[in-house]
This record gives sequence, C-alpha cells and structure tokens, in this order.
Amino acid sequence: MPYALLKDRSLISVSGPDAEHFLQNILTTDLDALGAGEAKPGALLTPQGKILFDFLISRAGDNGFRLDCRSDIADDLMRRLTLYRLRAKAEIAKQDQVVVTVAWGDDSTASFSDSTALADTRFRDVAVKRAYGDAAQNGGDAGAWQALRIGNGIAESGSDYQLGDAFPHDVLLDETGGIGFKKGCYVGQEVVSRMQHRGTARRRVLIAAAAGSLPPTGTEVTVNGRPVGTLGSVSGGRGLAIARIDRVKAALDACDAIMAGETAIMLAIPAWAKFSFPQDAASAEEA
Repeated sequence: MPYALLKDRSLISVSGPDAEHFLQNILTTDLDALGAGEAKPGALLTPQGKILFDFLISRAGDNGFRLDCRSDIADDLMRRLTLYRLRAKAEIAKQDQVVVTVAWGDDSTASFSDSTALADTRFRDVAVKRAYGDAAQNGGDAGAWQALRIGNGIAESGSDYQLGDAFPHDVLLDETGGIGFKKGCYVGQEVVSRMQHRGTARRRVLIAAAAGSLPPTGTEVTVNGRPVGTLGSVSGGRGLAIARIDRVKAALDACDAIMAGETAIMLAIPAWAKFSFPQDAASAEEA
C-alpha cells in the first residue's frame, strides 16, 4: 500500500494523573471524544482565537497523550505547555528524530510491522494510518502523501498557513473534529464559539485546480486584481488555497477569472466538507 516517511515531525508526551484535565483546559480538541487508536487534529490558540500551534493528539498509555507536531515548533510548544501547566501533576517531554510513517488505502496497516497504527481522523474518504517509531520500509512517497492531503483538503501549518495568522475555522478544524464545541472553556474558546454560532467564518480551505502546473506555495490568489486568498501546498495542477469564500462566490456568479499569479484556477469546496459558499455573496462581502 502507498506510504510515506515524515522526517520533519517530533512527539511531545504529556503524562501523569492530571495530564488529561490539564490538556482539556487549554487545547481545542475534546479529549472526552478521543478514542484509543485515534489521532485527532488540535490546536493551542492565542487568547484572540488564532492558531499558535497545530498538531495531532493521541492517547499513550493509561494517563498519557502524545502530540505529533512539526519539529521546528516543538521546542516552542514545549515551553508554552510548561507555562500553562502551573501545579498540574503532568510531565512534559519531547522525543526528537521520531520516525512517523503514514499509509493509506483499504489495507493501510499492511505497511506497518505491528498493530500500533493510529487512524488519522482528519480524512473522511480514505483510511489513513499513522505509526511512530515503526519504519518497516525505507523511502516511501512523500509526493503522493502531499497529493493525498491536497485532494482531501487537509491543510497543515507551514505549507498552507502561518501560525498566528489563521483561525481554526479557516483551516477546517471545526469540520475535522479538531474543536470541541461542547467541552467548555479553553484558551481562545470565546472567539471560536462566537464564529461558530454567528456563522462568521469567511476564510476557508478550498481545493485549487489549473489546466497546467500551479505556481508555488505563497502565490496570491486574486479576482480582477483584488486579493481573495493565498495558495498553499501544491502538487502539479492541484493545490490548496485559503480564500475568502464570499469573494470566491461573487467571482463564480459573475464568471470572473480567479487567478493564482498569472495562472487561471478553479476553486472548489472539499467533497466531504459541510460548509458552503454564501448564498448572497455580495451582501456577505459588504457585511
């Protein structure tokens, strides 16, 4: 089955009798809904509700959790967790140079040598498994993994958005199970809840497609010279873009060209997503 080795990841473990209570009070993910064998998306937010750190979280043992994050942000995430820990009985440690293997397809566990693979719950239309410290094979296909993420509308920080610049709704954490709307308070919760209940999320992850190759990550997406978003991860003629859905809908209604640099593109909502383009794009944009 297709698989890839992700060499830019680190694991942070949080364990101890207060670990779950401590994390439940600061992270967006509802740990009450986190089952064994699952890796769910999550974030630690600023008080203003923007994503400060993103990760996948899973259970590890009876009183432990692992946070699978980018290696280049691991030290900063460790420091922030330690700052919030106060007197909680929780140990925080980092495992560098961990081997993260991802495999996908009907028999995705076939790429792993044991049964410790976790279901990556961000993906709805394909089975994706993650395993830590299990490198039964060498190499893999990182390009295929990128294409899989793009095809399923799964955004990640660094390649698709910058930390400190996006709300959870912008990157679909509200739709991939990365936000617990019934769990109570956590850092930034008031802003996120207000966006959810008022339906004010305007920026969303969309799938971009072009007749030829797309321009590089970071290219501005425009309509009639006016910015509507930014291109993220790219694989050939497909990519991700975080864009203003009201402005995209207005462009579609008016049959205006949507451009990524000098390349004409189409933008579409991921097939599994529940959000939609606003019905009255002109009114939404003026609001």
